[in-house]
Amino acid sequence: MMLTRRQGLAAGAALLAAPRIPLAQSRERPFRFVVNVGLQNLDPISSPSFVTRNFGYLVFDNLVGMDMKGEYRPQMLQGWEVSGDRLTWTFRLRPGLAFHDGAPVTSEDVVASLKRWGSRDSIGRRLMAATAEMTTAGADGFVIRLSRPYGGVIEALGKPSVHTPFIMPARIANATPPTQPVREIIGSGPFVFLRDEWIPGERTFFRKNERYVPRDEPADGLAGGKVPKVERVEMITMPDIALRAASLQQGEVDYLEYAPVDNLPLFRRDRNIVISDASGQAEMMYAVSINHYQPPFDNVLVRRAVQQCLDRTEILAGAGFAELGRPDCTSMFMCGTQFESDRGSQPIASPSLDRARALLQEAGYNNERVVLLHPLDSALLNPFGLMLIDRLKRAGFNLDVQGSDWSSIAQRWVQRQPLDQGGWSLVPVVYTGFDMSNPLSNNGVGFNCTNNQPWGYCEAEMTPLIQRFEAESDPARRKEIAAELNRVAIERATFPIAGQFRAPAAWRRELRGVIDFGFPVVWNIERGAR
Repeated sequence: MMLTRRQGLAAGAALLAAPRIPLAQSRERPFRFVVNVGLQNLDPISSPSFVTRNFGYLVFDNLVGMDMKGEYRPQMLQGWEVSGDRLTWTFRLRPGLAFHDGAPVTSEDVVASLKRWGSRDSIGRRLMAATAEMTTAGADGFVIRLSRPYGGVIEALGKPSVHTPFIMPARIANATPPTQPVREIIGSGPFVFLRDEWIPGERTFFRKNERYVPRDEPADGLAGGKVPKVERVEMITMPDIALRAASLQQGEVDYLEYAPVDNLPLFRRDRNIVISDASGQAEMMYAVSINHYQPPFDNVLVRRAVQQCLDRTEILAGAGFAELGRPDCTSMFMCGTQFESDRGSQPIASPSLDRARALLQEAGYNNERVVLLHPLDSALLNPFGLMLIDRLKRAGFNLDVQGSDWSSIAQRWVQRQPLDQGGWSLVPVVYTGFDMSNPLSNNGVGFNCTNNQPWGYCEAEMTPLIQRFEAESDPARRKEIAAELNRVAIERATFPIAGQFRAPAAWRRELRGVIDFGFPVVWNIERGAR
């Protein structure tokens, strides 16, 4: 459960008595930010975790960046041209791009990186399926020739969250299947990963990339000039939630990816702390990842029973997000975003444990074991997991709860072994609007029949709808198709949603240039007077 204010103060006292976090050997104090869970997988293509995405934005760069308005702008690219029939897209890299090992970024690297990403990511797979060929055009140009209309080429290349199409050297991208982590971390981003100093699951260290050439524009979300203004960066994991809060208050760390909810009133009274205002796509959605490959969840009635266990009001309140939540939101694509829809949502408008029990009886559920992986170290997922466990048990599910740290769960989550060989049935998860608001990246829609992600759903009715959506460029028609996809996803219980909410970041007021985007953006930050 979330810690109380008294527990937070006690942890703060313990912090003062504990040894100080050692300063790096640098003339400037490093920028320290605390992420929600430990970093184990360094490859943002093979890993579906936010912490790996956060890591990726420091080390790698991307072709297109999303600005604060949600619009897509050239980043590594100078720009692009599109043919009249919109089937041929020609791109040109901007000059001065170099990898951390000094090698120039070329079109060969771009094509290799996009092909690897495109065989893993939901939007990427669909873009690749619509592509007749992707070829280089000299050292700094490449061309995508489509075989059929595809309405989201630029938004695919500028996808902001899991999985982001970061660019890495071709020799690395070509040598590593997308489901396996790359062994060598070489990017062209604003910071360099210091592998020799890395403590997996605890601390990750970076230094400023002196070779990086930012765009000559003001920083704007993930777009504009990515100017690294601090010499060193430390990405830290603190499983103790109260310790995170006390560390920020005492100035031991600079930024919390997620402010502990119980400490928000205290933070608001502290003139040295700023709380994020990011909303819309930056909001989050609790959901349940269901293993459709394993019985009993190959039965839609059993999946609908899970939906009926998800009382959003109770879950958000129990997790501490009552004042920051939208329990009335029943849109798979997040409320307050472009494709918000409540079509087909009546079955989940008022969830009921009685209906869950009736569905289990109708399904012929015979007390089969259900393995739920419970992330104990996540400030967001641990309290949700506790609420989920309680309600599933009350509905009649025979739960085998296996608690662990998120890094271990994330590695196990992508496996498909039977339950008696280490397999899993359910995982409580949380995703942002950056992931959920677009049908092609939404976890309950965009991965339909792709067979390359943990949940493994494949609904025949979704397939033509997705094909129509990806080919369509008219906003009104896209919204109508999205509404139909919302209906099917809820009806088939592909990825049950459990409540939308804000989980704000918090940082020290002396920081200047913080980009309040919805997840940590480390460039453009500098330290002012304390």
